[in-house]
Amino acid sequence: MDDLTQNALPQYLRSDRPLFGLTVLVVEDSKFACEGIRLLCLRSGARIRRADCLRSARRHLQVYRPSVVIIDLGLPDGNGAELIEELNAASPRVGIVLAISGDSFGESVALAAGADGFFAKPLISLAVFQETILSLMPKDYVGKGIVRTVSSETVEPDLIAFQEDMAHAAEVIEKDTAAQQVEYLTLFLRGVARSASDAALLDATERLGAAHAQQRQLTLELACVAGLVQDRLVARTAI
Repeated sequence: MDDLTQNALPQYLRSDRPLFGLTVLVVEDSKFACEGIRLLCLRSGARIRRADCLRSARRHLQVYRPSVVIIDLGLPDGNGAELIEELNAASPRVGIVLAISGDSFGESVALAAGADGFFAKPLISLAVFQETILSLMPKDYVGKGIVRTVSSETVEPDLIAFQEDMAHAAEVIEKDTAAQQVEYLTLFLRGVARSASDAALLDATERLGAAHAQQRQLTLELACVAGLVQDRLVARTAI
C-alpha cells in the first residue's frame, strides 16, 4: 500500500472533503497563488506544505514524502521542470506530480518532463482541483468511491498575499535587471497577474517578455512594469 491509499481514513472522509488524509506539497514562489491552493486544500480536507524554491523543495523532500506535489514552472532558482524530472525518475516515486503555470506553453513542458497533470493559472475552482487529483488516484483509493456533488465553488485568496507578491517583484526590479532576473521577473509576474486577473499588469509583463526575447532595450517596458507594481503597492497600502 502506498502513501496515497494508506493516508485515506474512511471514517473521516466526507463528500465535501474527498482528499482528507493527503498531504500536498506546493512548490510556488507566489504567495497569492499559494494562498489560493491553501484554500482549495482546506476545502478538500488535505494538508498543505509549501516550498518557495527548488532548494527548499528538495530539502523538504529529503524529510517528508507528500501524497501530491504541485510545482510551479517559474521559480527563483530554476525551472520547475527540473524537479518534475527528478521526481519522475525517483524510486519510490511521489504518487502524483502536478505542474502549475501561467504560461501557455507550460502544459507541454510539464508533461514532457513527466508530470501527471497540469493546472493553468488562475487555479480557483474547487471542482477542477479535486477532480484533477482524484482522477490520478489509485483505483483502490477509498475517497474515489464517495458520492459527491461537483462543487461550483471558487476561492478568493487574501489580497495581502497579492501585495506581498508585488513587494517581492519590486525588490527583484530594484536589485538586479540582468537578463536572468528579467526572465524570472516575467515568469513570476505573468503568473501573479493571471492568478489575480490583473489585465493591465499581464499586458505590461507580456510586452516586457517579448522585448526580452527579442533582445531589445528593456528600459521602457521595465519602467512600465515597475510603475504598475508600485501603483499596486500604494493601492493595497491605502486599503
